[in-house]
Amino acid sequence: MPLGRRWALGLLSGLLAAHTLGAVALAQSFPSRPIKLIVPFPPGGPTDTASRIVGQRLAERLKQPVVVENRAGASGSIAAAAVAKSPADGYTLMMLATPTLLAPHLYKKAGYDIVKDFSPVATVYDLPIVMVVNPTVLPDVNTLAQLIAKAKAQPGQINYTSSGAGSFGHLSMELLKQLGGFDMQHVPYKGGVPAITDLLGGQVPMMYADLVAALPHIRSGKLRAIAVGSPQRVSMLPDVKTVAEQGITGFDAVSWGGLMAPAGTPKEVVNRVADEIKAILAEKETQDKLLQAGTFSRFQGPEQMAQRVQQDDAKWGKVIRDKGIALE
Repeated sequence: MPLGRRWALGLLSGLLAAHTLGAVALAQSFPSRPIKLIVPFPPGGPTDTASRIVGQRLAERLKQPVVVENRAGASGSIAAAAVAKSPADGYTLMMLATPTLLAPHLYKKAGYDIVKDFSPVATVYDLPIVMVVNPTVLPDVNTLAQLIAKAKAQPGQINYTSSGAGSFGHLSMELLKQLGGFDMQHVPYKGGVPAITDLLGGQVPMMYADLVAALPHIRSGKLRAIAVGSPQRVSMLPDVKTVAEQGITGFDAVSWGGLMAPAGTPKEVVNRVADEIKAILAEKETQDKLLQAGTFSRFQGPEQMAQRVQQDDAKWGKVIRDKGIALE
């Protein structure tokens, strides 16, 4: 072997060894200072609440502060773009939620690639969505089949609302329309609260809503739940059938959240945090607190979460492209 090539190979081997030793040393000393947990939404919502519940327990287990920082805007893309450029050392994490996963498909300049720019750590929660109708406006709609039949009899004349254009409720309904072969008119609102307010008032007849937002009104009888988007029924509404159970085979629409780190974060650090999250989510107290926030604890490790990110990115990206949905 020529001397120059041997020298180059030796240098490369040395660099790889140094990198490996550096990663191992970092993992062994991790964490040695406070961790920042970025929440890409305002305080008070399910993503923020789940982040604070898990962040507190993570701090207790790691014996280092976990500082929750809210950076809202553009479906979470402002925070995600910043986190993607942060040092890949495990000291900056983000609670990814479905809107932030979808933002690069909706905004021309989101500033990040959800697959390439992050290292998945662990999923934390699922946030089911539920189809609800105003029973005064649609008194004869108790099932999904009845709604579809009504929509087919009046193509494009029945309105539905969501928390906004490009929201998960909007995309889920568009996918359902496509699979079910019916048409309804979308009336977007700026947020779930005004949308539900007008739904309760009868200005719009139906909505695909976050379960946490709709549940009090379902329990009071002011709204009627006719389907849930998850593959299985949810414990809070055990009598409400899934969309798949009502004839739209394979339909699966669940909003969710999980921890992400900047791409390149050492695997040893990612696995350490993932192991802690697994232990935290196994605690009954944590499960109960998440349930009170309207979410269901759901652990998936780094590899499973990476698959989920890629699958949802492809699935909902196609819906967005097929329907020509775009945000400024």
